[in-house]
Order: sequence, then C-alpha cells, then structure tokens
Amino acid sequence: MKDLYRPLVRPLIFSVFKLDPEWAHGRAMKILAWLGQPNPDAGATEADKAANPRAWLYQQLSCEHDRLQQTLWGLTFPNPMGLAAGFDKDGEAVLAWPLMGFGFAELGTVTRFPQPGNPSPRLFRLVEDEAVLNRMGFNNRGAEALAERLTPIWQHQRPAIPVGINLGKSKVTPLEEAAADYCFSFQQLKALGDYFVVNVSSPNTPGLRNLQATKQLAPILDALQQQNTEAKPLLVKIAPDLDWPDIDAVVELAQAYQLAGIIATNTTISRQGLKTQILPETQRPVTEEAGGISGAPLRQRSTDVIRHIYHRTDGQLPIIGVGGIFSAADAWDKITAGACLVQVYTGWVYEGPWMVRRILEGLLSKLDEHGLESIGSAVGLAHRSPVG
Repeated sequence: MKDLYRPLVRPLIFSVFKLDPEWAHGRAMKILAWLGQPNPDAGATEADKAANPRAWLYQQLSCEHDRLQQTLWGLTFPNPMGLAAGFDKDGEAVLAWPLMGFGFAELGTVTRFPQPGNPSPRLFRLVEDEAVLNRMGFNNRGAEALAERLTPIWQHQRPAIPVGINLGKSKVTPLEEAAADYCFSFQQLKALGDYFVVNVSSPNTPGLRNLQATKQLAPILDALQQQNTEAKPLLVKIAPDLDWPDIDAVVELAQAYQLAGIIATNTTISRQGLKTQILPETQRPVTEEAGGISGAPLRQRSTDVIRHIYHRTDGQLPIIGVGGIFSAADAWDKITAGACLVQVYTGWVYEGPWMVRRILEGLLSKLDEHGLESIGSAVGLAHRSPVG
C-alpha cells in the first residue's frame, strides 16, 4: 500500500484542521491501544488471523532481516529502531509497538506519584522547523499503576521486542529525596522492564537537570544499583545542553557505577536557529516559551554528543542515540558516530507509520554500500574511516 501519511494525512492534521497536538496524540494512542489488545486472536481461525488489521499492519510496516539484529545486555533487538520515551507514558499500547516495526520501545517517563503534568497548552508543533516544543511535565499515572497494567499482560503475552522503562522524579519530591523516589519506581517495575533509564535531563520538571551534577547523580545511581539485584541494564539519559566537561563527568559516573549505557540526548532548551519565531497558539515569541525542543533542530547536537561519548569511552559504553531522526541518513549518522541503537518520537510524528520501515530498508542499503555484514559492524564506523 502506498504511504499516504505525508502527502495526505499530515497536511490534514497539521494545516487544514490544525488539530491540537495533545488531542491528536490522545486519539492516536487510543487506536494503538486497541491494536495492542492482549490476546486479540483468541478463538479466531487461521484465516481470521491472517485477515486481521494487526497482521496487515505488521506486513506493511515492518522490515525483518538478520543483518539488522543485535544482542545487547543479553537482549535481542530485532532492529536498531526504537520508540523513545514520552510517546507511551503509561504503557497503553505496549503490544502495538512491534506491529509498527519497532525493534524496541521505551515506556514512560513514569514517576513514583501520579501527576497531571503542567498546565495546557503544553505541546506545540514548530512545523517550519520540523520540531516539537513540549512542556508536558511527566504527566503519568504513576509507577504502581504502570505495574498493575503491565503485570497481567506480561503473564499472558510478553512483547516480542525489548521494552525499557524510563524513570523520572516526581515533581512533589524534593531534590534531596530523589534517590528514594527513583528507587520506589524501580522496585515496583524492575520485574517488568527489560532495561531502565534514569531520566535526569527533562527541562520540564523544576530542578531536575541539576541531578546531572556528580554530587546529585552519584547517590541516585548508587541506590539504584544496590537494589538492582537482578542486574537489569540501567542507563542514564542526558541533556544535549551540557558542556563537554559535564558530559565527561556523567560518563565517568556511568562507568564507576557500571551502567549499561547512556541515552543521548533529551530535548534541548536552546532556541538557536529556529525559523519559528512566534507560537500561533500563544502569540508569544518561542524564546519566551518554556519547554524542550525535539526534532530536526536537535539532530546535529545529539550526533555530536554521541560521537564525543563514543570517543571518550573507546566505544566501550553502549549509546542509544535520539534526536532529529527522520531518514535512514539521519539514523546512519548516529550509528556510525557510535550509537548501537536509535530512538524516534518527533520524526515519527512528522514522517508517519511507514517511517520505520523506510529507515530500516535504507540502513540495509547503507550496509551494502559500505560492504558491511551487520548493523553492529557499522557502530562507530565514522571513528575508523570516512563514511558517506
């Protein structure tokens, strides 16, 4: 089937009807949650199963190939394309993400306490910049609710792809009590996540980014690793706006506490180079609006951070790259800079459901072009030889 999202659906959503981004996201999540119902084929004949929309979607949107597969932390990733945290905060569509072609998915950000997030409007499209400005504020139902949702699903049908869980600090929790806050959520969920992410880099919870400082982050990592008796892969997600010495300090902590890797990067608070000057919804300059920007404006900085971490660690610390991935060339740049895996959110909003398949097919072409056998052999390639 021809991809009608970019020529038809996106203009209707973005320009003709100008649907509110948060409302549109909510509608999309309802559809995805329906597609990801547990045990949807109970009692169905083989013909019914073959004709259902889930089978059709998977056939349309997926790209299976052994050359795209990797094993990290004892987990098998069928391909390197993942869904970034923020899209499915409460795990509502956890069984739908494999149908969309993703090789892994990250739920959350989830906090110890349920919280509504920041006041609306809090999600904005910057269409000229192929970007999103968000100040959602970790709106979610809380760690206990996520555990209650996932437990019966896992007992019946664990997803076919690795599922990570992104942990954040509750807004009501003082910074000095952050370690206990993260640990509570981890205890509730550690049997359910395949890997976990310590999110200390969102700009939308007051003071959260201060937790990236060594004196603040070390106690959190220490407390989590003490509770991590099953040796779950534990990663930290950093901001793109850190200076190089601050990034180096986080890398040193990650190594000292034997973290499984780093996610680079979260959204940026920079407004440099944006074409959008005024937000239509508020009629205020973008420079005066709070929130983090994701999408194309983040592309180069996140790749630079990936490259720096890979070089700093001699490629020994796995990196998940996220920020501004819209095409196979974007994903290839991050992988060859040093990312083992990549994640998308804003790109998927702009490019639509067929994007994952297009990128994976493009990555296979890149492997052929460079004479490489697998995607794993492309990780860090830019540090070894010039790449196109």
